[in-house]
Parts: sequence; structure tokens; C-alpha cells
Amino acid sequence: MLSGFLVMTGTTGFSAAAAENDPATTPAAPPPASCVNRDAPPPPVDTSEKPVPGQVAPAAMPVPAVPVGGVRMAECGDVLPAGAPPLPAGITAASWMLQDLDTGAVLAAKNPHARERPASLIKTLLALVVVTDLKPDQVIVPTQEDAGQECTCVGIAAGAHYTVDQLIHGLLMHSGNDVAHAFATTLGGVDVAVGKMNAMATRIGATDTRAATPSGLDGPGMSTSAYDLSLIFHYAMKQPEFANAVGTKHYEIPATDGKPAIPVLNDNKLLGVYPGFLGGKTGFTNDARHTYVGSAARNGKRLALVTMRGEQRPTLMVDQASKLLDYGFALEAANAPAVGLISYTPLTTPTPTQAPEVNAEVSHSAQAAAANISDEGAFGTTGWIITLAVALLILGGFLYTRRRKQADSPAE
Repeated sequence: MLSGFLVMTGTTGFSAAAAENDPATTPAAPPPASCVNRDAPPPPVDTSEKPVPGQVAPAAMPVPAVPVGGVRMAECGDVLPAGAPPLPAGITAASWMLQDLDTGAVLAAKNPHARERPASLIKTLLALVVVTDLKPDQVIVPTQEDAGQECTCVGIAAGAHYTVDQLIHGLLMHSGNDVAHAFATTLGGVDVAVGKMNAMATRIGATDTRAATPSGLDGPGMSTSAYDLSLIFHYAMKQPEFANAVGTKHYEIPATDGKPAIPVLNDNKLLGVYPGFLGGKTGFTNDARHTYVGSAARNGKRLALVTMRGEQRPTLMVDQASKLLDYGFALEAANAPAVGLISYTPLTTPTPTQAPEVNAEVSHSAQAAAANISDEGAFGTTGWIITLAVALLILGGFLYTRRRKQADSPAE
């Protein structure tokens, strides 16, 4: 990735004019005290987040002293590479983020750590818990409470038998609240499932995220950010069950137990329309407004976009997503420097023979150096041959000494 001060050269892209440090790690001024939603989402517009009698709303989550993903991720407004072209017109999202889905480089953002409500995008976190804790062929039998949830619903039937894989498609393609509740029931109940979701967020480093419901319906303390949802999506797309479901346009849950088959159509309108679109997720509540995550591949690059608290006017959210993805691919084509980095903690503890996954704000030069190491490892073929020869010499010496000791000892 080119690191340098960038200036526009007509409309063709960027050129380097003078060297500078990686923007992802260059010190930046602290965000102003007036940064909106730095601690918590905007006030709710209805009573959906009112605690039940006897309970109080959770306090706002603490803001990390060091911004996750790089110092520029603490900025409030547009976070763009130096010399970047103007953003496309008609973007209404209060916060958003573009990332390289392979390297984790943050290409551009707006208010990336502003606290927002996820709406149904929180189902990506639930899905990550499901694919981690449950097997794809495990059978789930929904309860009447599961099937009777406030819709959007897929239409699963109480008492019918479905597999986890079938329901994952319904959860991610059609944002089924009935499916979300069925998964929560299977995981131990709503409170347990929400606890697992929050534990997952903590484990992977999503410091702005606190789920209040498994479906994304608003509830007391619900919080996330464009950065966190980008991090969760980045991790989730590494899970085959997740990536397959969000990238499926048409699916049918088979007929079972006398219940008819359930056709499932993907809500993401860019799937099959935007060139190279890989899948994503939509969301909406009165408090969260419109939320969106989508990803696409072009010229060997895979990008992902998250938008939060957007409005459909003057530009439809899918058109805003299309424009921002185009903008991201233009930045990639121009080798624009990153403004941050997706940084998460892996769920599994590496064994002594495995290299731990990087969990730091590293530069692209370091990533490139790591990528250039061959499959033989940094030690190399020659090193292993020498090591083997030395080991054989040591073993030979040990055997020779042992035979001498046996020969010198008296017979029993």
C-alpha cells in the first residue's frame, strides 16, 4: 500500500508528492468534547428502551483511552486519506466505514466509533455465536414464543424441525426475528443468548458493542458503532456458514412435519445487481433508523461497508451503499493509504506450533512483509536440513554412549 501525501492528478487518481507516516498510526489531535454520540447513541424516540419495572437502564459503556483501530478512528467527521476526492453526494448516514475485507485496512470512514444502534445488524453477532456454538446439522424445534415474535419473520412453525444451517439462512437473508428468538432459546434463553453475544463482542475486541436483544429490536443499553460492526462482519465472513448465507439470493427451507416449505428471498437489493456483490445485511428500527452492511469483490479486492443511522431520502440506502463501495474501490485502485485497521482478538488460543493472529495497529509494510514469507516459514529449507543433521549426530552420540555404558557394566 502506497504511503505518502496524496494529491489529485485530474480525475484519474492519486500520485505521491511527499512522504509521511502511516495515517493509521500518525498521532492525531484528540476528538473535540462536542463529538456527538461519543459515549452513547442519541436519545430514543419512543419507549422501546424503557427498562422493565424493577430494572434500570445500563450506564453508557466506557470509551477506550486508546481508540481501537488507530488514532484516526477517534475522529468525529469524515476520516479520509490525504488528498482523497470528495465523497459522493447524497450520503445521509451519520457514521459509516469502508474496509478491505482481506487486509483489514480501513479505507475511509465517518464517525467510526460513534455509538449507534445496530437494528438487525446485531444479527451478525448472533450468527457468529451460533456458528461458533452450534453445529450446522443440529436440529432446532421452535417454541410457540419463538414463532410468534414481532416481525420481520421468516415464518417458522412451532413444533417443526429445522437445522441450524436452514435457520441461519432465514436469520441473515430475511432478518427473521422468529429465527433469532429460536436461536436464543436454543442457546439457553434470551438472557443467556444476549450474554453470549456480549461475551463474543468483548472477546473479539468490539468495545462499543452491547446487545440488548438477539434480534436487534431496541432495548435498554443497546449500542454499537460502524467500526465494531465492521470488525464483527470481518470476522464473520471468515466463517463459511455465514458467508454462504449472506451471499445466497434465493433459498428454500424444506417442508417438514406437515408444514409447507418456506421460500426465503435475500433482503439485500444489491445482491445480483451490484457487480461482484458478496452479500450483507440490512436493518431498521425507529431508534436506529436505517443500518446496512454489504461487501463486494472487484479486481482481486474485497471491500465491506457499514452505514449507521441513515435515511432513505434524498438517496436510497442501497444507492448510498453502491456509491460508497465505488468510492472505496477507487481508493484501492489509487493505492491510497489506510486511515486505520480492523483489529480483533481471535477466539481460539494458538498452540505452540501456530503463530498468533495479529492484534495490533500494524502498518501495511509489516503486513506485506508477513505475506511474503513462504509456506516453508522464515526458517527455510536449508535451516531444517541443518537442524535434522545435528539431531541425527546427537542421537548417534547418545546411542554410542549408552552402548559403551552397557558394555562396561557387570553382568547380572
